[in-house]
Amino acid sequence: MALYDSQNSNSARRGGSAVPALAIMAVCMLNQQVTAGAEPIGSITQVYDGALTSDIQVNTFRHIDRLFPVRVVKHGPHVLALPAAAKKLTKVEFVSGGKTYDLIDYMALNRVTALLVLKDGKIAYEDYEMGNTRQTRWMSMSMVKSITASLVGAAIQDGHIKNIDDPVAQYVAKLRGSAYDGVSVRHLLEMASGVKWDETYTDPASDRRRMLDAQIAQRPGAILDLMAKLPRAAAPGTVWNYSTGETFVVGALVRSAVGRPLAQYLSERIWSKAGMEADATWWLESPDGLEIGGSGLSATLRDYARFGLFLMNDGMAGGERILPSGWVTEAGSGKSIGGRFVNYGYMIWPFAASPGATNQGAFQALGIYGQHIYVNPRERVVIVVWSAQSKPTNKEVIDDADFFAAATAAIR
Repeated sequence: MALYDSQNSNSARRGGSAVPALAIMAVCMLNQQVTAGAEPIGSITQVYDGALTSDIQVNTFRHIDRLFPVRVVKHGPHVLALPAAAKKLTKVEFVSGGKTYDLIDYMALNRVTALLVLKDGKIAYEDYEMGNTRQTRWMSMSMVKSITASLVGAAIQDGHIKNIDDPVAQYVAKLRGSAYDGVSVRHLLEMASGVKWDETYTDPASDRRRMLDAQIAQRPGAILDLMAKLPRAAAPGTVWNYSTGETFVVGALVRSAVGRPLAQYLSERIWSKAGMEADATWWLESPDGLEIGGSGLSATLRDYARFGLFLMNDGMAGGERILPSGWVTEAGSGKSIGGRFVNYGYMIWPFAASPGATNQGAFQALGIYGQHIYVNPRERVVIVVWSAQSKPTNKEVIDDADFFAAATAAIR
């Protein structure tokens, strides 16, 4: 399937495919296994059901741009070099869940398809498995939530969003009069809107699957229509509840505030500035529609690592401040929601660690099936993991946090 690029919307063609054909192909491909190019891939419903066999699953995860129309996130002319580290990561032994493991165990048992470890911006370990290569683009799943949230920071820095406590409905008119009245940008980033949402991936009746159905329908505005009809469950800022729908609202907010597509803004403010080496692609709700803020980015392993470096460097890139000073510290720190501590920041997962522990101050972008961008500013370490576990959640054999801590300690 051709890629859809909004900057060429007049001709709407790439490789000979027009947008109407693209839309038809995308919808037709969603509910059946298809063969695209040399590798057969599964359907999006099979992905969320956890119903893909191993080979088809890996093919699908590296070709998700065939499942929906996408917009291209263009890289810039400058590529940030990632030289080899003087000290390589060669041996990692650690205990997890009362058992002793090493690097090979971690990769094999957690079905890791690629792994990159950076120390001080240099490559200490890089490996690709199951047919992946340095040129492979792999699905982000919810890792992109941390990227979408970072675009809010960029929009604040650029003056497009005046304040993190502005009301969401000020920017997204369709949400006026809905349960999102009284919800602030901060509430959205912390997933504390109080709007009712069921995130269960494998339940066809959940809100998450209703959102997926709306995406499959490829009708402009369908997902915001869904979000606008959700009921209120609690007062804003009082209850934490993980919601992929909330991230779509954040994307719509940024799109409205900056006046251009998220993929374009991501390219302008982060992808080109941080020195990414390849274009990325991002799922759309419909041809020329909004990006899916909570999933559907597809990028190379090294470029995910460069995003990790961007966060590690407090949102600075190319000598320019992209995110407000201190934004990353706030984004990567747990919050008090309704008087209770929640180990979640601005769509980033902090690591709860005791003083002196290797993971202290670290945080990660996290996606289902075992996708990770681990960032440890204190240790100057970034680790990116791609995985193809058997089900969307809770199928890792080894606790990833234990591996991250051990790998970080091994390259001190």
